[in-house]
Amino acid sequence: MKLNAKELRESNPTPSDLEKIKKNNIYIILDNVLDTYNIGSIFRLADATGVKKIYLCGETETPPNSRIKKASVGTWQWVDFEHVSDASTAIKKLREKDKKIKIIAIEQNEKSIPYTGADYSMPLALIVGHETFGVSKDAISLSDTIVELPMLGVNISLNVMVSLGIVLYQALEHDGLS
Repeated sequence: MKLNAKELRESNPTPSDLEKIKKNNIYIILDNVLDTYNIGSIFRLADATGVKKIYLCGETETPPNSRIKKASVGTWQWVDFEHVSDASTAIKKLREKDKKIKIIAIEQNEKSIPYTGADYSMPLALIVGHETFGVSKDAISLSDTIVELPMLGVNISLNVMVSLGIVLYQALEHDGLS
């Protein structure tokens, strides 16, 4: 079914509709992501992939924010989220809930491995960082794995939402969910 922009933005699921959505045991941690359009797009991505919860950390803006609302196409209203002081706190909260959770940072780092070589077994948390400075050193040190995407052209990085989308769908494929 093809929807126009107005129809996309008028989606109002009922509580019954929301109960039917299967949530994957995946969490997203935004470590000081500042661009509100990235944040809104990540809410939309989280909805599309059945993410259980988004942790908005540090200086990351929270809904309701007009640009987050617009970019998320309203999904911020039904994707579970929480603001915490920093990414390390989010990681510790997740590990308290489930000691088996894998924490994977998406970052260019000397310890990074290709994103295609990671173990994406669930439960899983994916971290993306600040658009200029990346994932914080504290969050990197608490991560089980650091993955990066190959950069084959002149540009040396991708937008955080794009990187997260690629890795998130890789995780779903790994777990047989896509």
